[in-house]
Amino acid sequence: MTSTASSMDSTDTRQDQPPQDQRPSWQQRLRRFGYSAGPSSDVRDRLVPPYARPNPRMWAALGFPKALTERLVRWSGWGGPLLVTLFAGVIRFWHLGSPKAVIFDETYYAKDAWAIVHRGFEVSWDKNANDVILDIGSKVTIPTDASYVVHPPVGKYVIGVGELIFGFDPFGWRFMTALLGTLSVLMLCRIGRRIFRSTFLGCLAGALMAVDGLAFVMARTSLLDGVLMFFVLAAFGCLVVDRDKAREKLAAALPVDADGRVRPDAHTAETTRLGWRPWRWLAGLMLGLAIGTKWNGLYIMAAFCVMAVLWDVGSRKVAGARHPYTAVLKRDLGITFLATVPVAIVTYLLSWLGWILSPTDGSGGYYRNWAVTDGKDSNWSWLFPDWWRSLWHYEHQVYEFHVGLSSPHTYQSNPWSWIVDGRPVSYFYESPAAGKDGCPVDATEKCAREVLAIGTPLLWWAAAFAVLYVLWRWFFRRDWRAGAIACGIAAGYLPWFMYQERTIFFFYAVVFLPFLCLAVAMMIGAIVGPPGASDTRRVAGATGAGVLVLLIAWNFIYFWPLYTGTAIPIDDWRSRMWLDTWV
Repeated sequence: MTSTASSMDSTDTRQDQPPQDQRPSWQQRLRRFGYSAGPSSDVRDRLVPPYARPNPRMWAALGFPKALTERLVRWSGWGGPLLVTLFAGVIRFWHLGSPKAVIFDETYYAKDAWAIVHRGFEVSWDKNANDVILDIGSKVTIPTDASYVVHPPVGKYVIGVGELIFGFDPFGWRFMTALLGTLSVLMLCRIGRRIFRSTFLGCLAGALMAVDGLAFVMARTSLLDGVLMFFVLAAFGCLVVDRDKAREKLAAALPVDADGRVRPDAHTAETTRLGWRPWRWLAGLMLGLAIGTKWNGLYIMAAFCVMAVLWDVGSRKVAGARHPYTAVLKRDLGITFLATVPVAIVTYLLSWLGWILSPTDGSGGYYRNWAVTDGKDSNWSWLFPDWWRSLWHYEHQVYEFHVGLSSPHTYQSNPWSWIVDGRPVSYFYESPAAGKDGCPVDATEKCAREVLAIGTPLLWWAAAFAVLYVLWRWFFRRDWRAGAIACGIAAGYLPWFMYQERTIFFFYAVVFLPFLCLAVAMMIGAIVGPPGASDTRRVAGATGAGVLVLLIAWNFIYFWPLYTGTAIPIDDWRSRMWLDTWV
């Protein structure tokens, strides 16, 4: 099925209702007595809403022939997202090896990645290792002594793949984060298109992420949080696809009446089995990889599982179930659990395989020999193998470290400030003299050369309002899309409020950044206006939305030097420090 509505109207939940003046005349007459409901719609359209299509008048005004218009519309579902992704990839890979330095926490993860793909576990490096690595790269000798690290290995394996392909240098250890950052834009475009049923809004969400400073810097830096964001977004996308597939099966199973309409049926809705749901199993794999990158993936897995169950409840209720919760408990809850929790646990354990297979004679991974030394008298030694008990001890020590981490840091921040870009993190800073490292020859003072992990300010400030908007849509309009976006934001954001005394940083927010972009795209769709609005309202809305998007794009360009480590005069650097807390 198709819709003739504009592709920018999909945030209106009444998109399946015809305008008032197109309703049957008997309904128009009944309105004087208070009747205002629209005609009964096909349940199939409620379970599987059609994708919005561009208004043919727009294409005609642009001079496109009908045949070409149909072809462009048919290709736009992938063509639009791929164009946005191409743009994101070009700017992310442009001069990826610059600065040619070990910046911020690359001093940990780049070296850990090189060690883990060669030895299977992290090692302790000399204090001058960074200088040696920048000088001779892959020829560096890897130490043998194991190192105590506090994050699981998946993200470091990912980074290590780029190092194996391109060498042990800044480009090599940043390659995979840049690749995943680019692919995240593609996924966001497609996810946004699917949930909004609008190619325009999906591409808009991806484009907003493409020009966000935090996403850009994290994609060009060898840290774990960008890898975590990729797996979280992939898991969310898998669940969205699974939702659509499940609703398609329910719609296909429902009876058709004499008029050819699909009607709700309680028995069908409560007894139909939805199969093994491979997309849900794939989501479990992605969540396991997320947890294997950083532990805060556990909170996200819990939130996504609840969200998936509620989606099943809503689907069966729309299909006509009188007891949707009971139906989900009988038909869906078991597969939801099996496809997520056990899959995630197995994936997590497999990510430690290099450590597990390392020697237990003291030359293997850190704490690998604990079960045969300090823990040999454990009460559990008869039940669990040595590697399990050693790993459990290691994980317990890591937990104690995380909950007790309170060492002050110059760039630590409280999560309350994240949503407004309150305290960004400086990854790299130099003050080159005139004529050096890109500093203009005629500069009267030294220049500033910085890589600052800061979100595009106007995008994040708009997102602060967009969060309120999606919460309103969720609470008062019962819009599942707003609820899904709010869930993604909450899962990545709210847990940090339990650790406000802990040393935490703004760049952790990159995990829920894609959902902020979805929220802004949804708000912009509302600004453009519903399909039944007057032309004047639509033009005014489109103008306002266009101005906002252009300002966000300009803001990204304005801060470009601070994202890429480009040398600029110190006065130009000061002019970009809009808040005192940014210095």
